[in-house]
Amino acid sequence: MRPRISSISIGLTVLICLFSLVLAGRDFYKILGVSRNANLNQIKKAYRKLAKELHPDQNKEDPKAQEKFQDLAAAYEVLSDAEKRKIYDRHGEEGVQKNANMGDSQDPFESFFGDFFSFGGSREERNQRPRGGDLVMDLWVTLEEIYSGNFIEVVRYKPVARPDKGTRKCNCRMEMKTYQMGPGRFQMSQEQVCDECPNIKFVNEEKLLEIEIEPGMRDGYEYPFISEGEPHIDGDPGDLKFIIRIEKHKRFERRNNDLYTNVTISLQDALIGFEMELEHLDKHKVKIVREKITWPGATIKKRGEGLPKYENNNIKGDLYITFDIDFPKKELSADHKEMLKQIFGQESKFKNYNGL
Repeated sequence: MRPRISSISIGLTVLICLFSLVLAGRDFYKILGVSRNANLNQIKKAYRKLAKELHPDQNKEDPKAQEKFQDLAAAYEVLSDAEKRKIYDRHGEEGVQKNANMGDSQDPFESFFGDFFSFGGSREERNQRPRGGDLVMDLWVTLEEIYSGNFIEVVRYKPVARPDKGTRKCNCRMEMKTYQMGPGRFQMSQEQVCDECPNIKFVNEEKLLEIEIEPGMRDGYEYPFISEGEPHIDGDPGDLKFIIRIEKHKRFERRNNDLYTNVTISLQDALIGFEMELEHLDKHKVKIVREKITWPGATIKKRGEGLPKYENNNIKGDLYITFDIDFPKKELSADHKEMLKQIFGQESKFKNYNGL
């Protein structure tokens, strides 16, 4: 007679498989689209490309855009860190989380199967993990960096949880307790219930964060570092967010992807024409040739000499140059005045109007 597999055995097999999936976590290599032996530069390149494509600002109609972007940031945060990547390769995402939150005693088996194996507290209460505060900082960059791109290194002194002696109360929650006051009489009251966890202490550790300033970045762009914010003793750390701020430039002003600047020329050059070279943000020269009269406030456009477009660096804005005229300070003699009248051949003109 062939042995029959009991329904209990099948159920346990299914539960074990599901439990394994929970522990496995997200596939960070698949999220970034790189192989498991990818080097750091390949990981950074893949992240930069996908960050542009998946940024919520570029996918406002996708309800899962924020979730996808957070998955991407989490994948980069782990795989770009040699120590975290080593842990992830051996133990998956769950191993990285355990290492980051050594004081967290939450059972992943319980978190997956919920109330089925729970004997206290609602599932909603257990799933609401506390979280540390986010840190938001302005990062000032130059217009030259926005034009050419740059890497900026920031030293972060981050409180990191480390094991300590003894135990502590953790995962505290409010539960309803029922007490018998007498025959047929009961009273319910809400009490705080806590678990016992290994004690931890926070130690400041230095960490070097690398921020890539990409060509064409906009003022106000948010550059996040997932889980690099304030820690929480019973939960997850918050995020660290750098807000890109562009310093005011002495010669150029940015408007979207276009650049604006003013050039002062002499009255002589304004009248007879001129050639000049304008030094750009990356030191290359923009040649300007004028063969006709340039009046005060005249503006010319140099196509393709603006800032690179953030979404596609091959496309650039334009450069607009407005001319100011530097009139001579010396007094003209009567003969010179008469010569000018003959050269211009103009009659005197006086017109009053509202120029505002």
